[in-house]
Amino acid sequence: MAQSSPMKIALVGIGKIARDQHVPSIAASPDWQLAATVSRNHSINGTESFRDVETMLEARPDIEVVSLCMPPASRFAYAIASIAAGRHVMLEKPPGATISECLQLKAKAQEARVSIFATWHSRQAPQVAAAKMWLKDKRLHRLSVTWKEDVRRWHPGQDWIWEPGGFGVFDPGINALSILTEIVPDPVQLKGALLQFPANRQTPIAASLTFRHPHADDVCALFDWGEEGDQIWTIEAETSEGHMLLSGGGAELAIDGNKLPTPDQSGDPLNGEYPRLYARMAELVRTGAIDMDIAPLALVADAMLLGRRIAVEPFYA
Repeated sequence: MAQSSPMKIALVGIGKIARDQHVPSIAASPDWQLAATVSRNHSINGTESFRDVETMLEARPDIEVVSLCMPPASRFAYAIASIAAGRHVMLEKPPGATISECLQLKAKAQEARVSIFATWHSRQAPQVAAAKMWLKDKRLHRLSVTWKEDVRRWHPGQDWIWEPGGFGVFDPGINALSILTEIVPDPVQLKGALLQFPANRQTPIAASLTFRHPHADDVCALFDWGEEGDQIWTIEAETSEGHMLLSGGGAELAIDGNKLPTPDQSGDPLNGEYPRLYARMAELVRTGAIDMDIAPLALVADAMLLGRRIAVEPFYA
């Protein structure tokens, strides 16, 4: 069967994640052609660029899909405009600044009969599917999430993450929650949270969460954005049939201390995640489907609602 023509896609928000992950993934895929970019300050060589999405949508009716990579606080208006113009929409994580935004985007996409995809790149890490399969028929006793990284290393100069709608430590923490909500057979509910806010910032730099679970007595998560040593991204579970350790942000899996072969041996926890997201988006467009899971965002919102806040030392980048 002949390969169908690649779909034309516009990339909106040309920052670090767009350059590092989205652009290479689009370029390597037979499903896509990068036809335009939208950014006030940046562009991609050889690709038509626009300063605002409305102008792009009017000038390029041939572009079928819009991939939004800007910070979540400004994403809603761009998504609404794209849907209104009959374009399919792909959303970088988190899919919006609020749950109500995401629900409205899904409803608008359904009305317009276009596809929308709330992406969670960490769910595409090499061993997440294997961890989900292993846990599927196990009775969970205990689970702990530890996500510690250095904000200065991963988000240099990105002040928006400290403003309302910027998520703070939940920007990486939501990656952990996206894996948690994917691999645990029974849904968890937030029971309580302790949020540490720097005195000079509007979003937390650290958080500890506790969850309710139908079987497990101890399900918790610890997020810290001040880790200057080894970066830690682990999910550890004790079950009726043994111990599971998912580490490296989902890149490595060990059962009862025995490391399973890793599908991707590159050493880069992000390798392969974004190509798989774009393959999924192509499938959604071709089948007219919607994938708008906001369970990880709901847990963050719950933490902000239920969490006890404490002030800590000011943070300076």
